[in-house]
Parts: sequence; structure tokens; C-alpha cells
Amino acid sequence: MSAGVCAFILTLSALCGSTVVSGNVSRPTNVHLTSYNMNLVLRWNSPKGADSNLVYTTQYKTSVTNYIEGCVNISTLECDFTRLSTSVHPSIIEYGKYTGRVRAQLGSESSDWVESDHITLDKDTIIGSPNISLISAGATIEVSITDPVFAVSALRNVYIFASYNITYWKDSQKEKAKYISNIQQNRVVLHDLDPWTKYCAQVQINTETNPNPSKPSRTVCEITTSEEPSPWVAALVTFVFMAMAVALVVVAVVYRKSIFHFLCPKDALPQHFKEYLLAPPNSTIYLAMRNSHPPEEIYHQVSIIADNTTVEEGGPLEAAKTTCSKQREITAGER
Repeated sequence: MSAGVCAFILTLSALCGSTVVSGNVSRPTNVHLTSYNMNLVLRWNSPKGADSNLVYTTQYKTSVTNYIEGCVNISTLECDFTRLSTSVHPSIIEYGKYTGRVRAQLGSESSDWVESDHITLDKDTIIGSPNISLISAGATIEVSITDPVFAVSALRNVYIFASYNITYWKDSQKEKAKYISNIQQNRVVLHDLDPWTKYCAQVQINTETNPNPSKPSRTVCEITTSEEPSPWVAALVTFVFMAMAVALVVVAVVYRKSIFHFLCPKDALPQHFKEYLLAPPNSTIYLAMRNSHPPEEIYHQVSIIADNTTVEEGGPLEAAKTTCSKQREITAGER
């Protein structure tokens, strides 16, 4: 029974064109490494007549390391190695030289490894287009440039001497375009433009180590406005402003009192407040205190008579003093 089932399966596989040939799985084709904005992606094509259950395993290596496991048992036809940066998978570095390989698997069987060409990341990566915006300022336009985002590091870290090439033209006149090359600033002002005219611009990035320039940015357009005022106009405006300021200071000094009274008027009480405050009080306590008489004071009249008699020694005053002393002594003895 089992032998019949096996024979049936082998016959069906042969009729369906299975990738299993003499126990071997057919190899993937067109295996190649690609890099866009410093990522590292291995891509390939499935074998001809591939089974729907076919899966793939990938690996990569550098010029100084052995193969490291990448994506395992995947059904897609690409593997991004820059997304595998863990403790097991070392980080992809911007100056590394890489090679990848892939094999197909069906159940317990697998094909031979197919190796890709090698690439050096900073020299072979395709640099994406920068983003630009235009800002009109009178008869000039400012071009603002933003670098593309890299999967590894940043553009200015990888390409220190990167520069921008700016192409600009009047709308519908690209054949008469003008160019500005080797600009390293990310903000550039376009001068000598016609007022009230629509201009369009594109930017590309050039590097010294990567032989290919970046993809051009999208075309962005902006309309200029009026011409910038001449210097004498600014001087005239400044003079008028200063003259008005001096005139205001003079007026403030001459009419300072009038201005003060105008800004700080004296407060005037309403008439009914004045009548209320000037009216005599009608409180019964106040009226009783005002009409009452002061209390009668009791006192004794004292007359002071001056005596010009000189008191002599042994006189009546001395005698009286002696008598008073004796009386005190007698009274003390009686006690």
C-alpha cells in the first residue's frame, strides 16, 4: 500500500514539473545585492516552475568575516540585511564590502547556495533624491534642501564633501535653464530673477567617493513678487520715521501740562455726594453732645500773701520750731 502511494506521488510530481529532480531542489536565479540609501538587500528570482511551498534562506559576509545567517525560511524573493542588526547579526557599516548568497528549500531538501556579486556600500549605493522647497522673497527665491534619509548613518557623515547641483529655469523654458554647482549649504538664494515670474528648480547631490550622482529631486516651482526696494527708498523711510519721532517728542514737551490733564483729569464728586457731605449731621447723639453744657467745676479760692519779715535766729519762727519739737518728744514719751 505504501509503495503504491509513493509511486503515485512521484508520478504526480513528474507530471507537475516539480523542482525536485533526483532528490535536489533547483537553485534560485539572478541573485544580486542592491543598495538604496545605504541599505543592503539581497534579491533573486525563483527557480523555473517553483513549488508554492518553496522557501529560502540567505546569508551574507564581509571581506573579513565568514558567512552570517540572514533571513531564514522566507517565501519572499528578497532579504534586507540592514533590518537584521542584533547581537547575533552585526550591524551593517557604511564602508563595508559585502557578498550575499541564497538557497531554496522544500521540506528537508535544499538547493545549492547561489552567491551574489559583492558591493562596497558607500561606493555602490544609489543615493535617493533630496527634498526641496522654494520660498519667494521679492525678486529672489530661496532654495531649501533636505538630504535623503539613510538606512545606515547620514549623508553628511558618509560623504563629508557632498555638494548640490541646482538647476533652475523659467516655467516652460527648461531649455534655457541655469546651473549652480558645488554648493555645500542647504539653503541657497537665487538672485537676478525677473519679478512676477514663475521659476522651477531641481537639485542633485554629488559625492567624491560615489561615482554616480543622486537621483534628481522633484521639480518645484514658485512665483517671484515685486523687485526689492532700492537703498534710497529704505533711507527715505528711515528719515521720515526719525522726523516723526522728533516731532512727537517736541509736541510732548511743549504741551506736557495739557497732555497731563487730559490723560490724568482731576476727579469731580457728583453733586449728590457733595450735598450729602456738606449737610449738617442729624444724629441724636451728636446733637445732644453739641447742645449740652459743660459740667460745673468745684474749687476753693487760694490767696497767697507775701511776707517780707526777716527771720532772725531765736525769733518767733525758731521758737515755734522748738516748741513743736518738744511737743513731739512729750507725745512719744506718753506713748
